[in-house]
Amino acid sequence: MTTALRRVIFIAMIAVIWEITSRLSGLPEFMFPSLTQVFETLFNGLISGQITAAIGKSLGRILLGFAIATIVGLVLGYFIWRFKLVEDTLGFIVTALQSIPSIVWFPLAIIWFGLNDFSILFIVTIGATWTMTVNATSGFKNVPRLYQSVAKTLGSSGYHFLRTVILPASVPQIISGLRVAWAFSWRALMAGELLGGGGGLGQLLEMGRSLGQMDLVISVMIIIAVIGTIVDNVVFSRIERNVQIKWGVSR
Repeated sequence: MTTALRRVIFIAMIAVIWEITSRLSGLPEFMFPSLTQVFETLFNGLISGQITAAIGKSLGRILLGFAIATIVGLVLGYFIWRFKLVEDTLGFIVTALQSIPSIVWFPLAIIWFGLNDFSILFIVTIGATWTMTVNATSGFKNVPRLYQSVAKTLGSSGYHFLRTVILPASVPQIISGLRVAWAFSWRALMAGELLGGGGGLGQLLEMGRSLGQMDLVISVMIIIAVIGTIVDNVVFSRIERNVQIKWGVSR
């Protein structure tokens, strides 16, 4: 039995148990909706464009915030690796900031930017930046000394040394950092939209809660889980696997 078939059977079992339990529980539908009702709400939301528009808005925010976080994280990681003074000062601060949940920045974001898209974009970026910085720094530091010595012996230096030796050898660690950073920024986005509004999937969750529509809440939760799974298993896992094959780590 293949892995995909096992997963399909497992999900089908959960669906059957959910449907039977909701019908026999005696709880009102707004508290424990059946799976049939959830999928009906999900289908109607996609057809009407309500959920589709929210998905587009959320993806636009996270792609922009994640791109900014990746660039900033790589630049900070390079400077922390390259200069001892930066490592002893900024590197120490980055390690401390990484332990702070991104949603904790939200009150400051509201004060600085107001209750708008900039606030949400800020915490999405913050959610990924420190993780990306730490992983990039680790990747640069773990480049084998032999590679660096051989490259310098052959005359490589400056930008050429960075482009042909440091960055390629750091790619596996950087990809792992991207994967973790995406997860953090995705969670930060949902929390920011839930509290800050401005549309998006998080706002739909809040609307479902305020209206007592648990079928809408669960529908949005399913969408969030599906998008997160697709990005992690299709995008990052494939990139990571290709890099491992290229480097001879796996077949």
